[in-house]
Amino acid sequence: MFENLSERLERSFKLLKGEGKITEINVAETLKDVRRALLDADVNYKVAKKFTDTVREKALGQNVLSSVKPSQLMVKIVHDELTALMGGATVEINLKGAPAVILMSGLQGSGKTTFSGKLANMLKYKKGKNPLLAACDVYRPAAIEQLRILGEQIGIPVYSEEGNKNPVEIAMHAIAEARKYGKDLVIIDTAGRLAIDEQMMQEIAAIKKAINPNETLFVVDSMTGQDAVNTAKEFHDRLNFDGVVLTKLDGDTRGGAALSIRTIVDKPIKFIGTGEKMEALDVFHPERMANRILGMGDIVSLVERAQEQFDEDEARRIQKRLARNQFDFNDFMGQIQQIKKMGNLKDLASMIPGVSKMMKNIDVDENAFKYIEAIIGSMTPGERSNPAILNGSRRQRVAKGSGTNIQEVNKLIKQFDETRKVMRLITTSKGSKRMPLFKK
Repeated sequence: MFENLSERLERSFKLLKGEGKITEINVAETLKDVRRALLDADVNYKVAKKFTDTVREKALGQNVLSSVKPSQLMVKIVHDELTALMGGATVEINLKGAPAVILMSGLQGSGKTTFSGKLANMLKYKKGKNPLLAACDVYRPAAIEQLRILGEQIGIPVYSEEGNKNPVEIAMHAIAEARKYGKDLVIIDTAGRLAIDEQMMQEIAAIKKAINPNETLFVVDSMTGQDAVNTAKEFHDRLNFDGVVLTKLDGDTRGGAALSIRTIVDKPIKFIGTGEKMEALDVFHPERMANRILGMGDIVSLVERAQEQFDEDEARRIQKRLARNQFDFNDFMGQIQQIKKMGNLKDLASMIPGVSKMMKNIDVDENAFKYIEAIIGSMTPGERSNPAILNGSRRQRVAKGSGTNIQEVNKLIKQFDETRKVMRLITTSKGSKRMPLFKK
């Protein structure tokens, strides 16, 4: 996400290195390169021009302190303007109502159904909501079944009406069902089309008029670039939606939609999808995204993800087991599962300042944990709890059972032993009681 833009902007700022002060000439040269970088990232031309014009005005009006380099000041100004461009502040979703009703809109393939499941999952576990999913896409083959499967995965019921081809009726009946059974949130998944057409627009407008939702969200595939912005404008003109959801930001996207859409439709981006897993959904924070675009990382989001998966009791339990040299493969497997829930590994690494640039040409294998899990899964309960008994013959059996070889099994056991020694050393060292623990 934004890798090419980040690299181009960094090169642009280098044009000011060595300059003693900001002048109209060196600012013009830098911002010409910045504008090219934005256009290459598929940012709307008018948005890119307005952005660089604003940065120029602010840069030329600044007195550069002797302790601040011109390039550093330019980064600060660009950071502030990127944040403003994407909305400035985080905008929360409106969950008032009994039940609160959220209506999804967007083109087919934008990820509405998957996002509906992700949002229900997020609001259930983070906000304590009791949601109901409503399947109102009566056209796409298997759309209702897809939503049912997602609902089963996250333990959330799905309302549908077999044979009913009237999505307005289904939506209204779903809300009545929610009231009947004490559900405080209804998320309505609607049909999309491969392109904007009048029938689709009339249908989604009719649903909105009939149910009067608390929130209407426009879901868009960020990989479609400028097409995403144009589609957003069409939908907004007809629906006057409340917020935007950008999906597939973990893919090969140039990020132009995220930087343009807020300006074009004057509606906030509220959520971003960063993967296929149900947990791969984040609230959109403009300032944090600006940090990531400029290669500053996003430690706050990284810590928040960690806090969601690691609790104080578990941290204390692991700490005690390490101190007593009882940390085993069961504990190790538990830690792996928690890390996996935090999201895409490369995405997590990009949140650490400076690491994103280092990881640019490194292919992070998301299946790396599968081999470890297969090896540990092929051990007996006794072997997992007491790794010391893993002799040669046992290791051979584990290798065959996991579809790996003896070298990979030996490598994992060696890494496990070394990791356990280092962790125990840290835990038992002086001042270990002051070690911070992730809290829920």
